[in-house]
Amino acid sequence: MCSTGPAAQEAALDVSTERLDGMFGPELLERLGALLTAQNRLAAEVARTVRQCELAGAADVDGKASMRTWLRGHARFSASAANTLVTNGRALQQLPVLAAAAAAGEVSAEAVATIAPVAAPGNLEAAAELGVDLAEIDQLLADVARTRFHPELRKAVAHYLDRLDPDGPEPDPTDQRSLTWAKHTDGSLSFRGELDAVGGEEFQAAIESIVQASRPAGDTRTRAQQQADALVQLCDNQLAAGSLPTLRTIKPHVVVTIPLEDLVSSDTSPATADLGFGATISAARARWLACDGTVTRIVVGPEGQPLDLGRSHRVVPHTLRRAVEARDGGCVFAGCDAPSHWCDVHHLLHWADGGDTSSENSGLLCERHHTRVHHGFRIERQFDGRWRTYRPDGSEILLLPRIPVSSARARTG
Repeated sequence: MCSTGPAAQEAALDVSTERLDGMFGPELLERLGALLTAQNRLAAEVARTVRQCELAGAADVDGKASMRTWLRGHARFSASAANTLVTNGRALQQLPVLAAAAAAGEVSAEAVATIAPVAAPGNLEAAAELGVDLAEIDQLLADVARTRFHPELRKAVAHYLDRLDPDGPEPDPTDQRSLTWAKHTDGSLSFRGELDAVGGEEFQAAIESIVQASRPAGDTRTRAQQQADALVQLCDNQLAAGSLPTLRTIKPHVVVTIPLEDLVSSDTSPATADLGFGATISAARARWLACDGTVTRIVVGPEGQPLDLGRSHRVVPHTLRRAVEARDGGCVFAGCDAPSHWCDVHHLLHWADGGDTSSENSGLLCERHHTRVHHGFRIERQFDGRWRTYRPDGSEILLLPRIPVSSARARTG
């Protein structure tokens, strides 16, 4: 075991002063490998120390009932992170081969957490009743964690746990599901969830269907961004369908509270409009939300008095939407092939500025391009029914083959 004194800690932290901008790929990867090994070793030592604190009742010194609460209060851990660390410490105590592999830096904290249920009291009792050689299981799972990809480790652990109680009752899937989220100061949301096998399959099938249906040429989004966009689109489709359960006697929808002068202005001031669940968004984003769908618009006057309170207003009625969908077919932004059911009906001249809710003043835009249009881009429908798209600088976005406007007019003249 390496030294854990202050000198060793300072030596480990000294690497942060090393310059990285002059290093090449192989050198960087070698450095990263060493750091990951050190991270694994440090995580194992932290878990081992937490377990010893637990056995010694150390949390009581600071007036805490358990190491979970100590970690949440003193180390600012989330509840899930504190639970994982405590559980990892207990598992490493019960599984010495795994503990040795972790201490050597060969196994990550995530792998330890995956194996940890094997050492849960109930599973240890079941293994003892069946005469399972826990030392052999410890060796096998440590080897899998060291040498195989993480999905294979999960399968190996699940297979072992299933074999402990092959004839037991089928678990209630709701016991295996959880969803938690945290809202940040800018209104953005972080969330974490757990699903049973069937629920996870349904979730993946729904998300993947939207991901695969939206793969435009030149898409530079990462896989994670594509999946997040698909989740937002799934929620948007459900809200638009109007089939969700009522929320305090009304259908779930977006609530936007915005001062009148910000609603009718053309700026993009941040932190202007308030949403129903507490987030604050820009004026441009609020105008974008008010283009289509069911919204409760609360317009606030200069003295703070509500000018338009609690008025649920469907900006685009179903009949008009169907007509616009039939005409446009999908997103009209140049080069986009998003289908109509992914699109909002955008007012070319915003209704807050006097624009009519009519087919002549409407166009279909997907979420991404609807956002772009509310941030400087512009779409325009020609007399012949064709759409043209312009950048914030006024230049037109042309698709291949790019025919100059003068030549196109000469050919059609």
